[in-house]
Amino acid sequence: MKDQTKAYIFAIIAVIIWSTVASAFKISLGYVDHIQLLFIASLTSVIVLFIILVVQGKLKLLKSYTWEDYVLSALLGFINPFVYYLVLFGAYSLLPAQEAQPLNYTWPIVLVVISFVFLRQKIGWRGFAAVGMGFVGVIIIFTHGKPWALELSSVWGVILALLSAFIWATFWTLNLKDKRDEVAKLFLNFAFGMVPITIAFVLFSDIRIAPPQGWAALVYVGLFEMGVTFVLWLMALKLSKTTAQISILIYLSPFLSLVFIALIVGEKILLSTCVGLAFIIAGILVQKVDPKWFKGVMGKK
Repeated sequence: MKDQTKAYIFAIIAVIIWSTVASAFKISLGYVDHIQLLFIASLTSVIVLFIILVVQGKLKLLKSYTWEDYVLSALLGFINPFVYYLVLFGAYSLLPAQEAQPLNYTWPIVLVVISFVFLRQKIGWRGFAAVGMGFVGVIIIFTHGKPWALELSSVWGVILALLSAFIWATFWTLNLKDKRDEVAKLFLNFAFGMVPITIAFVLFSDIRIAPPQGWAALVYVGLFEMGVTFVLWLMALKLSKTTAQISILIYLSPFLSLVFIALIVGEKILLSTCVGLAFIIAGILVQKVDPKWFKGVMGKK
């Protein structure tokens, strides 16, 4: 089997799995609160990522890092998983999954805003178009297509979902500057992140004993949202001739997620959710895609 074919297989598997996690969030939150979900899922992820490091023979990398590297990991671990998932799971506990998921997916557009406002970067007409289309999409989703009526599921839920996008965009910016091995630094982020997560769990969680199906959902989140799927995506990127040839697949995830939310969670998907999500994805593509991308997809130089 050719490497490019393997790349597509790994990428498609990753996209399908990522498309199921919003449903897993909602199922988990039916049994435990968002802090307990964060604790169990993150602990699962730490264990899984450690096993992956051992299997890949990368455990020795941890000995080569300086104390500055570990300080950076502690900082990044505080942002993600602790703050990011605490806010994200809080949003899912207050909103229907079909609203929380696309609102969180605005992070690439938020990244444009951060670059323009805080980093003073020129973003051009594509950036402004992306922000405008994303804003329209957000309005359509959280007002259920009726901005004049202001029929909101939860104001705080919307705020938390959009805040999660801002936090992830900030984390993404900082993480790009960290050139260490992706799996190793992700493991360290989660390992350090377990410290504030454990403190929050002990002090503030309404601890519940979940039934077997609840535990399955909790472990699923840690296994696939935070661990294995990320490694599959990295493998796809490594095997692909160009990033462009598989990167477009990631934009299938939020639409597939709506299908799983309807089938698994049982939410009736609103037309306004689909329209709003389409605006958000269109905004992301307007900002990211240029003629060179099409050449990459077609395999042309």
